[in-house]
Amino acid sequence: MSRGPERDRAHAAELADAVATADSPWRVVHRYGAYVLLAIGVVLLAATSDAIGMSRTDWYVAGGLSAFALVLQLWWTRAEPKRPGPSAESALVYWARWAVGFVVAMINPFFAFFAAVGYYDADRLLPRWQQKPGILASVVIVAGAQAGGLWPAGPLGWAVFGALIVANMAFVVITGHLQEKEQERARLQVRTIHELAETNTALQAALDENAHLHSQLLVQAREAGVADERRRLAAEIHDTIAQGLTGIIAQLQVVKNAPTLEKAREHLDRADALARHSLGEARRSVHNLSPAALADASLPEALKKTVADWGQRTGVRADFTLTGTAQPLHDEIEATLLRITEEALSNAARHARAARLGVTLSFMAGEVTLDVRDDGRGFDPLALPARTGSAGFGLDGMRARAERLAGDVTIESEPGGGTAISARVPLVPHDQ
Repeated sequence: MSRGPERDRAHAAELADAVATADSPWRVVHRYGAYVLLAIGVVLLAATSDAIGMSRTDWYVAGGLSAFALVLQLWWTRAEPKRPGPSAESALVYWARWAVGFVVAMINPFFAFFAAVGYYDADRLLPRWQQKPGILASVVIVAGAQAGGLWPAGPLGWAVFGALIVANMAFVVITGHLQEKEQERARLQVRTIHELAETNTALQAALDENAHLHSQLLVQAREAGVADERRRLAAEIHDTIAQGLTGIIAQLQVVKNAPTLEKAREHLDRADALARHSLGEARRSVHNLSPAALADASLPEALKKTVADWGQRTGVRADFTLTGTAQPLHDEIEATLLRITEEALSNAARHARAARLGVTLSFMAGEVTLDVRDDGRGFDPLALPARTGSAGFGLDGMRARAERLAGDVTIESEPGGGTAISARVPLVPHDQ
């Protein structure tokens, strides 16, 4: 069983994780943002304490609340993986952290950096109905610090404070929208990768099944070829050898009752000729059980020799032509084309009475064609008898051979107009 699909799924999972990690920088912000902003707030708190005029009490309050915020965040970092999604605990953490930021920012506005963390995790910590109020509460702290501290003094201070709230809210909305788009894009990429992996897995499974079916087809074709050869040999024995032996017996019986020696010799000569002919037919039938012509030669070479020998034997001008780029074919393909050629030549010798015959082997994209044409007396293809299980190989047998290899045979002929037999089979290389 191929391990390709398993490797594809594993690779897709790794790629999906990589995409999710690469396209989710907010994970880092959510995990470490609060610590970083708390550290910045504490550093600025200490650096500006003299300028702000913080008292000892202010230091105790700010320091105690900062330590509480650190402990709270450490606890939540450990507890959050066990409580995914907004919950009562997460909302309590958010509002407790906001309260720390608000109180300390009242003492020193520079601590408002810590309050800005509420911009980025309100959607993770708060229920949907609390998210906008939570973000607005964080914006109030930040805008107050930007306006010079809480609370503003005078109408101008309140006007500046209100404008800063609007500006900060606009910033939060835009940032949230961009974050949502990035997350959606990451989710889409992950889904696409998984879909492609599933498609590739299905395609690989289909290719494996097709290869298996192809192997089964060749095995079945080989087995069917053996059965066909057995039927063909039986038909050959019945149609030629048995008939020849019957004729020999008849001639010998005549010899017994021949009135003169000359008459007996005449019938003995006929019996001798019949015996020789039957011997030739027996040899031809046995020879055709396996394509010996392909043992030491390529298909084009075997066809060229077969055509040349047939021409010498029959006295008919016979030519062989090769078109396209020849290449080694699967054994079943080569054997089928050779057998079809031999049967077509045999039919032509028996019935065509042709003066010229041509055999063309063509290699084309994805298929091989074999054409056998003669200028003989022809026949009416529609007048041929129906295919029977006991008949000789013949034209129907040619079709059966080609059809087992997903090919076909077409016959064009008419009385007095010659005959053209064309066989087409898939081009299956030798190594498949």
